[in-house]
Amino acid sequence: MAVLSAALFGAATPASKLLLGAFPPFQLAGLLYLGAALGVMPLLLGSRGIKNIKAPWSLENENRWRLLGAIGSGGVLGPVFLLLGLQLASAASVSLWLNLELVATAVLGYFLFQDQLGRYGWIGVSGTVFAASLLSWGEGTAGVQAGLLVALACIAWGFDNHWTALIDGITPAESTFWKGLVAGTVNLSLGIAVQPYGGSLVVTLAGLGVGVLSYGASIVLYITSAQNLGATRSQLIFASAPFFGVAFSALAVKEAISPLQVVAVLVLIGSLAILFQDQHKHEHSHPTIAHEHLHRHDDSHHSHLHPGQPASLLHSHWHEHEAIAHAHAHLPDIHHRHQHN
Repeated sequence: MAVLSAALFGAATPASKLLLGAFPPFQLAGLLYLGAALGVMPLLLGSRGIKNIKAPWSLENENRWRLLGAIGSGGVLGPVFLLLGLQLASAASVSLWLNLELVATAVLGYFLFQDQLGRYGWIGVSGTVFAASLLSWGEGTAGVQAGLLVALACIAWGFDNHWTALIDGITPAESTFWKGLVAGTVNLSLGIAVQPYGGSLVVTLAGLGVGVLSYGASIVLYITSAQNLGATRSQLIFASAPFFGVAFSALAVKEAISPLQVVAVLVLIGSLAILFQDQHKHEHSHPTIAHEHLHRHDDSHHSHLHPGQPASLLHSHWHEHEAIAHAHAHLPDIHHRHQHN
């Protein structure tokens, strides 16, 4: 499921390249994210039912602002920047540039979101930026412009990743649903206001279908795989998505893979491998807190029990944490947002 999730997301770039012949960027971005909202509906219906989907206005004020920020940056701005860049450069190069999202997330986390980035992390970030620069140089002047646009998209998604990670009281599927519904409606409306909608029923369904599969279903598959593999292993597999994009670009869009792109792929693989070696461990304290978020019971933070439920099962409900001080290797999840010098 994790491999299929990465493949579906990787396929979004060459598929969008084909659809840009029928839609301007704003209209296509709207269709893709409306499709994403449709794609997560099976997960919502299976877990809570349509009547029990939490509305954004039911969240606490801080979480409402985080969700609004995620919708604006990741749902409205990110896809538009990406599609504008995709108009100028090859789908294969844009697929590889999307690894900058990981870089943007890491750098923004370090400077703005109380995240940590060690020596291996900075080496991995530098290698990824170098590979992106190689691709921009290989695409000429248009490649530089496209690279900047895709970089802006990745920065927007980097903000989205952090704000979404900090939201509690709402599940990832619910946050994806609202992001897709609101951002898709906004972008489609703006696109129609600027230029009359001219897409046929077939290409409209195709745009929604790409959103359903490459954004909605991909997220559902990723969440499901994380329940069984764990988030870290699933993320390592999902990092292969841009390379699926390169392969699909060669097959579907008939783009030739240049030697420079091959070099960039090798640099990216090495950089990602180094980035995922970055470790962060020290003694830290957690205050008493009560909240709701997606969690599992095979970590050192969620010791409450559910009889008959496996510890590895990912689920969400309101729970309390007692104050604790301990040391363990940790990621910048909802429980570990602190600076350590």
